[in-house]
Amino acid sequence: MSIAERLTVAWYQGHPALVLLRPLEALYRRVQRRRRADFLSGRKPAWRAPVPVIVVGNITVGGTGKTPMILWLIEHCRARGLRVGVVSRGYGATPPCLPWRVRAGQAAGEAGDEPLMIVERSGVALMIDPDRPRAVQALLEQEPLDLILSDDGLQHYRLARDLELVLIDAARGLGNRRCLPAGPLREPLERLGEVDACLLNGAAGDGEAGFAFNLRPSALVNLASGERRPLDSLPAGQAVHAVAGIGNPQRFFTTLEALHWRPVPHAFADHASYSREDLRFSPALPLLMTEKDAVKCRAFAADDWWYLAVDGLPSPAFVAWFDAQLERLLPR
Repeated sequence: MSIAERLTVAWYQGHPALVLLRPLEALYRRVQRRRRADFLSGRKPAWRAPVPVIVVGNITVGGTGKTPMILWLIEHCRARGLRVGVVSRGYGATPPCLPWRVRAGQAAGEAGDEPLMIVERSGVALMIDPDRPRAVQALLEQEPLDLILSDDGLQHYRLARDLELVLIDAARGLGNRRCLPAGPLREPLERLGEVDACLLNGAAGDGEAGFAFNLRPSALVNLASGERRPLDSLPAGQAVHAVAGIGNPQRFFTTLEALHWRPVPHAFADHASYSREDLRFSPALPLLMTEKDAVKCRAFAADDWWYLAVDGLPSPAFVAWFDAQLERLLPR
């Protein structure tokens, strides 16, 4: 187990040694509060786009379901007749230049795994650049858009935003509720009181903590051929090699168990790069992975490699709330 993995376990399950990190946590909190205060007061300028910007982010380190939420927002806004674009930092991407327009068929190492997945699933106009204002400007120069979605970027205050949506893993919660490095929080807990809405990934229903948001598996997709099959094409009890290089791999393994398969788990680091040898497991079994991992493995995929397609499903109450926000931001 790596140091990062041990630290994550400690954040969520507790460890007495974390107290030694409290001085660093206190410093981190001061820096974060001062940085936010600088932008709120205007001491540091935030660039405001000529169209509304919606940030979809998280307050914790690790995966919380932002990408499925982004995909749901794209389709929902399009259904209302809106032209939507997406900007992303492009974590791990090595494009020829910045800002970089991500298009279907690009290499995952060039475009970044999550941006490429979003584009290949939705065909949305998407620009990557760690400088998010620059990414928005470049995208608007190329496309007439009504709305910008920022994939992550809750803490990127140089980009002014009109709406902040925060995803939280309902199963893991906020851990020990302490900031880095003593806990998983990117910002102090009170920051949640300032965002517009929280969505709890995996929650049974809406509550005081936020709206429910769930992931619904919809199909098995073959990496080599692109063939889509229904979930019941793999019988209950089928053993499979399960590959997940995401922020919380256990969520994927638990999903496969809920579908009545028997996953042999293979957890990789978030945004991991793969080779054919990395995924040569024994015994010979069908291999299932996340869609985010699949965009990095298609070039060398075997015939029995599949990814699990999932769709994000926010609660009806969130849908009604979000539609009201769109009416406010984009009056007809």
